[in-house]
Formats: sequence, C-alpha cells, structure tokens
Amino acid sequence: MQVLKRLYRDGLSLATDLYQLTMAQGYWKLGHARQESVFHLFFRRNPFQGGYAIAAGLTYVMDYLNQFHFQEDDLAYLATLTGNDQRPLFDPGFLKYLAELNFSCDIEAVPEGTVVFPHEPLIRVRGSIIEAQVLETPLLNLMNFQTLIATKASRICQATGGDPVLEFGLRRAQGLDGGLAASWAAYLGGCDATSNVLAGKIFGIPVKGTHAHSWVMSFDSELEAFQAYAEAMPNNCVFLVDTYDTLEGVRRAVQVGHWLRERGHKMAGIRLDSGDLAYLSIEARKILDAAGFRDAVIVASNDLDEHIIDSLKDQGARIAVWGVGTKLATAYDQPALGGVYKLAMTRQPGEEWKYKIKLSEQAIKISTPGIQQVRRFFNGTEYIGDMIFDQERGLKGGSHWVLVDPSDPTRRKLVPRDSEFRDLLVPIFRQGQQVYTPPDPAAIRDHVKNQQRFFHAGIKRFVYPHQYPVGLEEGLHDLKTELVLQARGFKP
Repeated sequence: MQVLKRLYRDGLSLATDLYQLTMAQGYWKLGHARQESVFHLFFRRNPFQGGYAIAAGLTYVMDYLNQFHFQEDDLAYLATLTGNDQRPLFDPGFLKYLAELNFSCDIEAVPEGTVVFPHEPLIRVRGSIIEAQVLETPLLNLMNFQTLIATKASRICQATGGDPVLEFGLRRAQGLDGGLAASWAAYLGGCDATSNVLAGKIFGIPVKGTHAHSWVMSFDSELEAFQAYAEAMPNNCVFLVDTYDTLEGVRRAVQVGHWLRERGHKMAGIRLDSGDLAYLSIEARKILDAAGFRDAVIVASNDLDEHIIDSLKDQGARIAVWGVGTKLATAYDQPALGGVYKLAMTRQPGEEWKYKIKLSEQAIKISTPGIQQVRRFFNGTEYIGDMIFDQERGLKGGSHWVLVDPSDPTRRKLVPRDSEFRDLLVPIFRQGQQVYTPPDPAAIRDHVKNQQRFFHAGIKRFVYPHQYPVGLEEGLHDLKTELVLQARGFKP
C-alpha cells in the first residue's frame, strides 16, 4: 500500500532510538555482524483493563521494511554526531557498512486483525543481530499504537451491538500521522467509516460527514441554515440539531425534510452532539416518526466511548449511528500499549542456538526464550486456549498439551492432543523479500468480527473480564525455569 512512502519522501531508517545504532556499531566492531538472532514483539497486559487485544499495524510494518535502507543524507547526519569526548560517535567504516546494508531478515507475524493476548508474539524477527536490533523501535512504534486503536474500536463496536460506528477523531488525534493511523486501525477494529478524507483516499475506506455548528451559526436562523444546506447538499442531509434548542431543531429539520421529499430527495437523519443523549434521542425519535420520517436515523456524538454507549443502550436511547472521536483516536484512558521487543536466541554462523533470557524481580517481566510460535486450540464451538511453544525443541509428549501460565506457573490448563488448532504466526518476509499478500481492509475488518464469535463472552466484558487461557507449552516452561535458576546461580 506504500502509506509511508506517500507521506514521506525521505527514508525512515533514522526513525529509531540512538541506542539502537550505538549497539549496532558495537556488534560491528566486535565482529558480531553475522551473528544470527531471534527477537519477539509482544505485550504483557491487555489494554483498557479488558480481556483481549486486536493486532494491528502489520500493513505499516510491511511498508516500512520494504523501504528499509540508509540514505546518503542519513549517513551524513550520523557522521556529525559526537560522543562525550567531542569525537565522532560513529566510525566511518560502520557508516559504510550501513550504506551497504540490505534488509534480509525472516519475519513471521500474526495477520492483522487477529485477536491476541498477553505474552504472545505478534511479530518474530530472525536475522543478523544488527538488522534485528535496529528494527526494534520502528516496529514497536507501528504496532503499539495501532493495536491500541483497533482494540478500542472493537470494544466500541461491541457496545453498539451492531449499530454503525463512524470514526470522527482526526481533529483530536496525536498529529496528522496519528490521525491517519487511527483511522486505519479503527476501521480494522470494526468502525464502518471515517471522517478523515485522506484516510479514505489512501486506504479506500468509506468516508462520512455532516456539518458543524458553525454552519448553523453563520445564518440568521436555524431553519434558514438547514434549508440552505439542503439546497446545497440534498444527497447528504444529516442535520446537526443542537445548536440552540435540540428538540426545536428536530422540528425544523422535519420541515426541511418535507421540502426535500417533495423534490425527490430524503432527509437521511439528524445528529445530536450534546445534552442528555438518551432522553433527547427518545424524544427526537417520537418527533421524526410522527412526521413520517421513520427511516431518518439519529446519529450521536459527544465524547463517546464503550462505557457511555453501553450506558445509553441500557437507558433505551434511540440512537442508530454512533460518531466516536476523541476517545477512540487517542485510545483514551490508556495512552500506550506497553509492547516490548526481546531477544530470545542467538548463534554464530555454523554453531548451535543459544537460548537467551532476561531476568526481573517481577515475574511478568522475565522474558521467554526460544523460537516461539502460538497455537490456538478449538473444540468445535469455541477457542479454548493458546499455547506458546518453541519450534526449535518441539513439543513435550503426553496425552494432553499442558499450558502453563507465564505469570503464575501454578495455573495450568490441559488441552486434549486431538483438539483442532491453527498456528497464528505466518511468514511475512523470507530473506528480506515479502512473501505475504495482506487481505484488503474490509476483509481484515470482517476477520475481526468473525473471530470474536468463537471466544467466550466473558473475555469481552468491560468490567472484570474472564482471562482467556494462554500458557507456555510445558517443555518450554521447564526450559525457562531451568535458565532462570541457572542465571540466579542455582545449578541443577
């Protein structure tokens, strides 16, 4: 899709943290440039205190990796950087190495729109230690934010119970980049359209919009404003009725609606943007129905999120279309996903793999070694658990798979070995060449909705959701425990 190339004419290889490049030079100076490594990108806790997340950002990741290279002006800039002794920070030989560096890693990832859970790798990177290291920051940047937005959109769409959701967040988004990425991820998560016209152009997703209060205020009366809009845009008439008196505004919209009908057009609906949305929507519905406009929809906006929508539904609100802006495009109430990128394996050319592990005083932050894959089990009616296993060592024998909770090894789940399953990580790049053709955005959006039918309803609760079983395969758990004990000085 080449989103990044269309937005930025310059390369983006310097969109990284400085320490990625200083570490890369260190590997180069020590002769480790050919050392192979495996990294995994994952998150540790579900966002929004929820029970799941929706993986998003892979389209941007593929675009980024297909354009990965260091340009002459990138290297010229790096040559100007100095250390604390005021000498050049980067060796000319290393800069020459970067100039000749071509992306050649193997990448596996979960397809965009996949329902995912803590500790599961969303992306696996295998390649030279230098290449894999410098990808850390951009991959996290692209995946963290979009996964947050897609998840928020999914929750909001769940709250509406199938009513259309319009993403209206561009004006409140974190810059133009954030607004565009939010529109993309929100559509994948389930939104039906966006107000962001650039997103419509680039991604081919539907765009929708009405008019603002300023249109009404620019005329001498509300009725005159609605009439003028109907004359100018007879095929886009959703009238914003709350500039002065909301219910009077509905009655004036009805007047213009009759005028439209007489000329072969229709009033599509009205929009409420303030006040008691439950009460006003109920009363507005009565006015519209009594006037013969039963097919006119009521659109609502005004700082909505999944919790407010859920409450409005409980109150019997007659809202048919939901415009959600700020709290969707900014992932309101959780500003970051907290995704991480951890080294799990290394080897020198011709040698055996070495398992790597990071320790912590917090069990949740102890990393998992291995070349990881995620296997999702199905009992014929619903998904029953996910198993993270090491492809290098294979699977431990027995009559059942044993899933061990990474955060609490006393919590375990047995899964019959004859259970249906599918492995979530699929090949995206092989030796730097893209081998995966992504679905179109509408297909990804459908994929999100279809998966959710097969998860227990408890994981979709907004308050104290059920914890879906995700665990390390028993053999991988045993290996991890052994490595932790060794690192802490306990020999088996």
